[in-house]
Amino acid sequence: MPEGQVWKNIPTGGLELDPGSTKRVRTGEWRSELPIIDFSKCTHCMICWVDCPDACFEVTDTKLAGVDLEHCKGCGICASVCPVHCITMVPEQAATTVEGD
Repeated sequence: MPEGQVWKNIPTGGLELDPGSTKRVRTGEWRSELPIIDFSKCTHCMICWVDCPDACFEVTDTKLAGVDLEHCKGCGICASVCPVHCITMVPEQAATTVEGD
């Protein structure tokens, strides 16, 4: 191959060769912050559900029911878009301590 055309041997990026693999990968293990929802303030507007890049919000009967923590990466988008500020991000370690007490 002529010099300067080596790039043609590089495989195309961005291809998902194993569809559905995201359900098997526990991306929540990457998280350093955890979303905590105050359901007494939540209006179930579902903006967090719409904006979550990983579809981590669980919904029951058209109402927010919880967060799929196995897949939530802790990006905080949900907390930043919540109009009533019922979602707060807390350090993962602090949340584990609170739940374990």
